[in-house]
Formats: sequence, C-alpha cells, structure tokens
Amino acid sequence: MTALSQELPEGRYGRSADARADRRLRQAAIALGVVLAIVVGWFGWQSLAGGQVSGQLIKFKVVSAKAVEVHLEINKGADTVGVCTVRALDVGQNEVGRLDVPFAEHKGQVDTVVTIRTTGRATAAELVDCQRAAGQN
Repeated sequence: MTALSQELPEGRYGRSADARADRRLRQAAIALGVVLAIVVGWFGWQSLAGGQVSGQLIKFKVVSAKAVEVHLEINKGADTVGVCTVRALDVGQNEVGRLDVPFAEHKGQVDTVVTIRTTGRATAAELVDCQRAAGQN
C-alpha cells in the first residue's frame, strides 16, 4: 500500500485561520488609521482656524481696599473681537469684584492692564474665561 498524504488539497477548504487573522488585523489597522487621521485633522483645524481666544493672567496687584490692577495677555486671531472675564477674590475665596474686558485690537496678541473695582479688600485675582464676542462667527 502506498502512504496516504496527510496534507489537504490547496484552496479546497477556504482560507487558513492565519490568513483570516491577518485580514482582520489589516482591517483593524486601516480603521484605526482613519480614525487617528480624522482626530489629528480636527485638532489641527481647530488650532489654525483663528477663531479661538485664549488669555493668561500675567500678574495682579492690590492697589487699595477697593481696587485690584490686573495684567492680561490675550491670544486671538487678528480680526477676532473677544471678551475676557476676570474676577477679584477676598481671603475666603469669595468674589468681591468682576469685570468683562472687551478687546478689538487687530493684533494676534494683546497685552492690557485693567483695574477691577471691588466691594471689599481683594487678596487674589483670577481669569475666569475668554471667548469670542457675541455676534462673532
């Protein structure tokens, strides 16, 4: 008798388990790459759109029992009009003054010093928020 071959005929029973796993892995990698490209593109578009307004409180100085002087640095698009809100806090972290600071300068970076009038002695100042002015797209 002749020895019987233990190998299966090639292509007769479909793909092997390794080939199916390779195909699934390739599909998962492509899907992940597409999602990653979309996320990176979205963040890049957001950062380059120019409509974002951000600010930083550089320093503050308590000038009297009723006023605090605040130095702000604002970064924005050159044609963007925005508003930053700053507040003064007392020793118990209670708000004793608040001011909306509008800016419309046609520069990307604006440094400004403003004075917040307070109802009591302030011990700290805080930048609450910066955003585009109402009516801006």
